Amino acid sequence: MIRLLSYIYPISKKVKSLYNGDLKIVWFNGKKLLDSKNANYSYGSLQEILQIGVAQFDVLAFKKILVLGLGGGSIITILRNEYLYKEHITAIEIDPEIIKIAEEEFHIKSNNKLKIVCADAYDFVLKNKVEFDFVIIDLFIDNVIPAPFFSTEFWEHLANTKQLLFNASLHQKNEKQLKKLIVFLKQNGFTITQMNHVLKTNTLLIIKK
Repeated sequence: MIRLLSYIYPISKKVKSLYNGDLKIVWFNGKKLLDSKNANYSYGSLQEILQIGVAQFDVLAFKKILVLGLGGGSIITILRNEYLYKEHITAIEIDPEIIKIAEEEFHIKSNNKLKIVCADAYDFVLKNKVEFDFVIIDLFIDNVIPAPFFSTEFWEHLANTKQLLFNASLHQKNEKQLKKLIVFLKQNGFTITQMNHVLKTNTLLIIKK
């Protein structure tokens, strides 16, 4: 019934989060979305943006994928449902409320092929010893990427990964940080494809070695 009514008008409920403020679970045109105050977090435009990014990679060639920033889990849906990816995924999410939403609202749960870890992605990367074939980085608080995720220290610890997708910006103010990051990555042997204004909003970096 809610799905049908959502074609007439959006139906939403608010969830409070320590990290992300007010979140909204929204039914709109028959689809359930997760939104922050100023951005779509999962299953709306963000999912479409990530679909465009993931399409630049040979997903089925990867044995282990790391997702930094689970959100409601739309990236897991892309990998599992669109690419029929059956290998192991590790997903890092700092916000326990979002993990709860992913589980209860979108049925994204840990299992033998998906490990969801409630942790700060920065700390996880600095301590991680596992080698991943592909890393997807989608780390926003509302519509802002925290500064540490542009830092050399963070990216130094990802330099052994040969293929990465970085959902890199919503704002012009990240432009200087992005240019410095691209210089650093090129110095470390990566080729970079920068996709600007994807769906008129985001910048994606396609990073390959």
